[in-house]
Amino acid sequence: MKALLINGSPNEQGCTYTALCEVAETLKKHGVETELLYLGKKPIAGCIDCGHCFETGLCVFQDKVNEVLLRLKEIDAIVLGSPVYYAGASGQLTVFLDRLFFAGGHDRFQGKLGASVVSCRRGGATAAFDRLNKYFTISSMPIVSSQYWNHVHGLTPDDVRKDEEGLQTMRTLGENMAWLLKCIEAGRKNGVALPNYEPRVATNFIRD
Repeated sequence: MKALLINGSPNEQGCTYTALCEVAETLKKHGVETELLYLGKKPIAGCIDCGHCFETGLCVFQDKVNEVLLRLKEIDAIVLGSPVYYAGASGQLTVFLDRLFFAGGHDRFQGKLGASVVSCRRGGATAAFDRLNKYFTISSMPIVSSQYWNHVHGLTPDDVRKDEEGLQTMRTLGENMAWLLKCIEAGRKNGVALPNYEPRVATNFIRD
């Protein structure tokens, strides 16, 4: 069992990192392998709708999007982490995810667990949290919940470490994710089949 935690903050070891580490430590206690992916500070290209991924399954831009796409089979859960900018997730993270989920297609994400974590100084957390969860809900990915919305608050990592409720929320998220991963693994071993999906239907609401 493996969880990929994506740090979408430009600050490699800032508030978002602090929250993700709390989740990761809980997962590790339950034997879940974790990997933290930092997107870095360099600009990340947005999707240009070129169609390259339809032909190859990979994005035309050779960056960390393709690194993740090539390793999706080994990943059982994805945790997205972002600071809150104007009540939304970071631009770097959203363009990364737009390309990742578009190039990956629905079938490569189906059944993997998803969760989002956001950090903010004061407000806008629920809007950013909702935005990130939409990547999961369009991809047949069960969303892992916690005891509260997955937010931590503070201007610095030290502030976040004082947010006792926020950190507890991260640990509860880790507990729930580890439990669900174990349940899925037990189901596989006992012959519980994955959902049988119908062929996808796309309707654009235009009628002749």
